[in-house]
Amino acid sequence: MAERYDVLVCGAGPAGLAAAHAAASHGARVGLIDAQSRPGGQIWRHDLRFGAGRAARRAIAAATRGAQWLGGAQIVAAEPGELLVERAEGAAHLGYERLVIATGARELLLPFPGWTLPGVTGAGALQALVKQGWPIAGRRVVVAGTGPLLLAVAAGLRNHGARLLVILEQAPAPRVRRFAWGLAKTPRTAAQALRLRLELAGIPYRYGEFVEAAHGDGRLQSVSIRTPRGLAHLECEQLAVGYGLVPNVELAELLGCRLDRSGPHAAVATDARLRTSLPGVYAAGEARGVGGAAAARIEGRIAGLGACGQEAAAARLAGAQRGARRFAARVAGCFSLDRRLYALATPETIVCRCEDVPLGGLAGFDDGRAAKLATRCGMGACQGRICGDILAALGRYAQPAAAAPLFPVQLSTLSDP
Repeated sequence: MAERYDVLVCGAGPAGLAAAHAAASHGARVGLIDAQSRPGGQIWRHDLRFGAGRAARRAIAAATRGAQWLGGAQIVAAEPGELLVERAEGAAHLGYERLVIATGARELLLPFPGWTLPGVTGAGALQALVKQGWPIAGRRVVVAGTGPLLLAVAAGLRNHGARLLVILEQAPAPRVRRFAWGLAKTPRTAAQALRLRLELAGIPYRYGEFVEAAHGDGRLQSVSIRTPRGLAHLECEQLAVGYGLVPNVELAELLGCRLDRSGPHAAVATDARLRTSLPGVYAAGEARGVGGAAAARIEGRIAGLGACGQEAAAARLAGAQRGARRFAARVAGCFSLDRRLYALATPETIVCRCEDVPLGGLAGFDDGRAAKLATRCGMGACQGRICGDILAALGRYAQPAAAAPLFPVQLSTLSDP
């Protein structure tokens, strides 16, 4: 028999924590579910060395006081009113009256020659590894990609002892400077940016440059950097590359929620009160379009209030939510990607890491399903999330529709009555 909740929140990042706290504060029986063993999501992932930040500690404490924490629970399948999850102790059915989808986002990886070498990771992935104790002290690191996340990642790596060689921002200098001057309208964000730059004093921060290829015999040894003056080479031991985020919409799609495909990546479509097309289901934060932690926290509170019937209180947050989303739009405009990044992969470059499928191996296939059947592209452990995002970004195939099970699971979970 399924455990039932008035409000079930999927995702324990800033949006999910805010939603759980808001709903529990108004007397709802709330379940807070996440695949990680600790709440905080990717952005507030617990750091084994430094612990969680002040904002994270407060949000986690507030949410978990009133909600039942269901950590280490991977969502396998879903239907309106009930989720099937897999935990260490086995399968579980979770029922709900209202659902808040706060599933966050994942990194967008764009392939280039050498990107699968040991020592090359996503920027957020390296940040997560280091927080969990992966040794980075003394290693020569290049951080590359785009957006404010690069500074946060670089500062975290330096705090853990990395030898940062350079930060490469692909956006041109005039755009980044206009964005920086515009921060005067948001003093708190400006102060955060200034603090990060001070922490990174002495580290070169170069605009209009990106990694074109990674080189090494068995592991990363150097990178080729495209600069406005030509090609440069730099020896390093670790490369962290971050080209933005892709909303996690698989749960919403599996439930039958309408998706908004007007942007570069599909997002969960909602109305102004963050209600999806499915009755009783709300979405907040990055799942409805990448907007950053500030927008996620506001939207989580709106969704949590709406889910427990506090519509008037939710409506009072609409202005703050619109302001946070306007700022997110400015970030997206400033750090839009150079089209050359989509053309770096050669026919020999791997695009599906799980099944070792090169880009050239997909030649001649008109759709993703045919390519998958012939090459196994998308049939690995990530279930096509990484290569699907890549091929969609490269304009090859649309991201495949979500299907149960959402993640590889034990057969006993699927056979659970």
